[in-house]
Amino acid sequence: MFSKILIANRGEIAVRIIRACKEMGILTVAVFSEADRDALHVSLADESVCIGPAPVKDSYLNMTEILSAAVVTGAQAIHPGYGLLSENALFAERCRQCGIVFIGPSPEVISQMGDKDMARKTMKAAGVPVVPGCDVLSSVEEGRAEAEKIGFPLLIKARAGGGGKGIRRVDSLEEFDAAYLAAYAEAESSFGDGACYLEKYLFPVKHIEMQLLCDRFGGIVCLGERECSIQRKNQKMIEESPSVAVTPQIREKMMEASVKVAKAVGYEGLGTVEFLMDQGGNFYFMEMNTRLQVEHPVTEMVTGIDLVKWQIRVAAGLPLGFEQKDVELRGCAIECRINAENPMENFRPSCGKITLLHIPGGPWVRFDTAVYQDYFVPPFYDSMIGKLIVHAQTREEALRKMQAALCELVLEGIDNNSELQMDILSDKDFISGDYYTDFMAKRG
Repeated sequence: MFSKILIANRGEIAVRIIRACKEMGILTVAVFSEADRDALHVSLADESVCIGPAPVKDSYLNMTEILSAAVVTGAQAIHPGYGLLSENALFAERCRQCGIVFIGPSPEVISQMGDKDMARKTMKAAGVPVVPGCDVLSSVEEGRAEAEKIGFPLLIKARAGGGGKGIRRVDSLEEFDAAYLAAYAEAESSFGDGACYLEKYLFPVKHIEMQLLCDRFGGIVCLGERECSIQRKNQKMIEESPSVAVTPQIREKMMEASVKVAKAVGYEGLGTVEFLMDQGGNFYFMEMNTRLQVEHPVTEMVTGIDLVKWQIRVAAGLPLGFEQKDVELRGCAIECRINAENPMENFRPSCGKITLLHIPGGPWVRFDTAVYQDYFVPPFYDSMIGKLIVHAQTREEALRKMQAALCELVLEGIDNNSELQMDILSDKDFISGDYYTDFMAKRG
């Protein structure tokens, strides 16, 4: 087992990883930008190193500074969290060159699954159903021709990156050129790779993802599904496990498909296979996230398995301590992302000093965050400042528990989206489970 791990991230996920390491007896190194000097993850870690100015390109994406910090402090491994460098194959390769373990899959697998076009081809070859579409386009002219074959509506999707960037919906041929150029430019700016491909736009659909944990000895367990259909501009807002729409029969088929995905690429570590599922229960591979997911706590709640600890153990070369037959989904868990933004002003990001903070409590209520009383939320980073998670024996009870927890949450000094989350939880379609990825768009 590692004796010291560097966490190449910030915010709530850095805090989450540091806490797991402390419980495992592992020393931690935090890295921070000049804007994060007073951040909680810096205070909680055993050591901390400043890696640059506030902009992420100069700090949290600065591979050389991060690797230098790891070498200087004697860290044996780097945990990338999610976002930032977590799915960067070059960073994983540079860790390998420095003799530092990257807590995640190999650079080769990250490249293979990060290239969504290549991932589609791999899944088709493995017998996993994929959304109808085409391969990477070489020009807007080729795109128009493929679009007419696929039919409208369709999605233009970047082959690289994630987070909803480089995606455009197109409803007619007249819209295609402008949408393609916009998607290409956004992908080029965000990921340094503007290549795009097309997929049939399926609707109405649910966004269902399966959590996998794989060791290097061929051990694979699937830890059930999460439903992530409440999204705004392809950014998830609420996640729950299990999904109301996934029957035991569908779950078994999805789990079999997910295991096929892992075997097809020789996957090691924690990973998530994302599917789109239509009203008939037909599901299609969308992509694989080769990292820890933001919404991992709902899986931890229903399985009782600490995903971060097992991610670290597997990276250290330990075998899984359990098999598929040992995994049991108990009750229902729901997560609401708490963002520093104003939904009444087109979700304008908010920053500033938190003047009053009260965190909800009670049995099976969890708030993953890095904010504290009088903390100044900087303007340079993602707007998510916390995740409120609850667990109960039934979905109905979990909904009431989440509503109670949101009512108890007090976060003053900055704008936040907790009232919007309350509205969503009170919506009849959400309560019934009969909601799809267009839920937020239909609300206007």
